[in-house]
Amino acid sequence: MTSQEHLARIRKVLDYIDQHLVDELPLEKLAEIGSFSPFHFHRIFRAVTSETLLSYITRKRMEKAAMMLSLKKEKSLEDIFLEIGFNSPSTFGKTFKKHFGISPAAFRKNSPENFKKIQTIISNIGQKDVVFEQYLYQLEQMKFFMENKANIQIKEMPEMQIASVLSIGVQNIGNAYNTLISWAISKNIFPRENVKMITVYHDSFKVTAPNKVRIHAGMLLEEAIKNEGEVFLEILPKGKYIVSRQEITLPEFETAWNALFLWMNENGHQFRKECPYEIYHNDYQEHPEKKCLVDFCIPIL
Repeated sequence: MTSQEHLARIRKVLDYIDQHLVDELPLEKLAEIGSFSPFHFHRIFRAVTSETLLSYITRKRMEKAAMMLSLKKEKSLEDIFLEIGFNSPSTFGKTFKKHFGISPAAFRKNSPENFKKIQTIISNIGQKDVVFEQYLYQLEQMKFFMENKANIQIKEMPEMQIASVLSIGVQNIGNAYNTLISWAISKNIFPRENVKMITVYHDSFKVTAPNKVRIHAGMLLEEAIKNEGEVFLEILPKGKYIVSRQEITLPEFETAWNALFLWMNENGHQFRKECPYEIYHNDYQEHPEKKCLVDFCIPIL
């Protein structure tokens, strides 16, 4: 079995985990979904994700809990631990404190209204502390950025079919795009005049470390494809999105996303449980100022 086949099978498992965090996720069940034996599955999963299956599932559940505790303060603790697959408040509390170094109730109390990122740090005496990293910019500066660099619309986006390749961590997204483009060239899909590249974010940088965030390198398709090697057909659902078209440099992307999410909150919009994505309308390397013409798209209710 090739490494491409391994990645394709593990991607099926990651999709399943994301969609079933509330359920029991035994190794045997997940191995079956990936068409592995339990023994080989555990080894290959760790090779792909750099985490054991248990640590990966626990991290995903704790990250989801952290986001709900900080952003959904109307939800009860019971609703939250049930929604991520825990039956016992004490087990949830112990697991959360082990992961973040603080109880769920204290985490909720300490979380500010707006924050850039949740980080855990290890103190000099080996204890975990949670830090809510604040924005480097004041809200007024963020608003200035949006008013002067961003064309913001609320739009109904159509369903889109994309060919996509998995990247675990921002450090691997370039390799994922290289794999995708090589595949597209072999299929005579690329280069073409109207081909659009799309990056899809399956994790939030607010709570997931950059080297663990799950990202898909994508290419918009005119017709559906069959899964082949590392390349999967991915469906981006239709629905309401905040869409901000910007012409910016690569270092400005983080500021653009931060500002757009702040704009979403300031204007009373609620995030919908789908994946944010970027649609690129040019090759920034051909731009005289190395700027990207890009749509930042946030799904909302």
